[in-house]
Amino acid sequence: MDSDNKNSMSSHSSKSDDAQGDERGQDRSDGIALPAYVAGSGSLDRLVDTARDYARAAASDNTLKAYAKDWAHFARWCRMKGTEPLPPSPDMIGLYLADLASGSGPSPALSVSTIERRLSGLVWNYAQRGFALDRKNRHIATVLAGIKRKHARPPVQKEAILAKDILLMVATLPYDLRGLRDRTILLLGYAGGLRRSEIVSLDVHKDDTPDSGGWIEVLDKGALLTLNAKTGWREVEIGRGSKDQTCPVHALEQWLHFAKIDFGPVFVGTSRDGKRASEARLNDKHVARLIKRTVLDAGIRSDLPEKDRLALFSGHSLRAGLASSAEVDERYVQKQLGHASAEMTRRYQRRRDRFRVNLTKAAGL
Repeated sequence: MDSDNKNSMSSHSSKSDDAQGDERGQDRSDGIALPAYVAGSGSLDRLVDTARDYARAAASDNTLKAYAKDWAHFARWCRMKGTEPLPPSPDMIGLYLADLASGSGPSPALSVSTIERRLSGLVWNYAQRGFALDRKNRHIATVLAGIKRKHARPPVQKEAILAKDILLMVATLPYDLRGLRDRTILLLGYAGGLRRSEIVSLDVHKDDTPDSGGWIEVLDKGALLTLNAKTGWREVEIGRGSKDQTCPVHALEQWLHFAKIDFGPVFVGTSRDGKRASEARLNDKHVARLIKRTVLDAGIRSDLPEKDRLALFSGHSLRAGLASSAEVDERYVQKQLGHASAEMTRRYQRRRDRFRVNLTKAAGL
């Protein structure tokens, strides 16, 4: 057998071992099983399955996917270094963080925020496997503190979509069913300060679908959204606008009427010709793509190259836009966005509060 075939088989075997190890890790990550001394039964086995479902629901699907990737990356890194990921070793995790920050070979150095996210993923994965990983252990904490001191950069915030921008964006959309749906997504997301995942998770009624993230109620004065968001259940009031063309509630009513939606997901796909609604719920990535496309079509920030314009805007631009544009008491914006603190709300306000209070003059200078 030639060396290429041997290397190919060795590589295949290594990948197979990694995959099996990840599967074994995933089995252990459930962390829920009958004690060895308890005899199994149909009723108890069903309860185990139910408990596992509840455990998986403790975090969003996107978070769980990210944590699974974090664990797979760390497990491969350990094997490449000739060690194992279990049990947890603060010394090795400190070295892993240092490797992520410095970059190795073709792998680029990661940002501080990404490294912190990776560490959170490891803490979660170890907990699911019955191990406690102390982030304050000196081998981890001191390395992370050094990484922050050396590599930390100011947070990169997405550009806010202001009221004049959203009007230009919705004006670029066609007047078929697909255009009506996308217009409703932009207006409702902007007026409600909604996350893209909250927009697409809405159902018409409570408990319409198992994967519902909330439901709507259209009233005379506006729409009431009940959301199961990342910070818990909250209600979002969206009042009617000054004119039908830009009113998010009117757009919602029109979309539901012409799409013939009276049950299940509010926002669904459409046929290729944009004239018929399907039953499949939209993915939250559609909202991100919609924002970027309409930003380009509307000519927003045309002073920048297209690549930079695309990087500036995301789903969070809608939330930042509401926080920056709404000239009301800050506590109302905080409630609408579902923030636990006013400080978090201020992070979403782009340029609104700059120099509103002049402490230099107030100090007598």
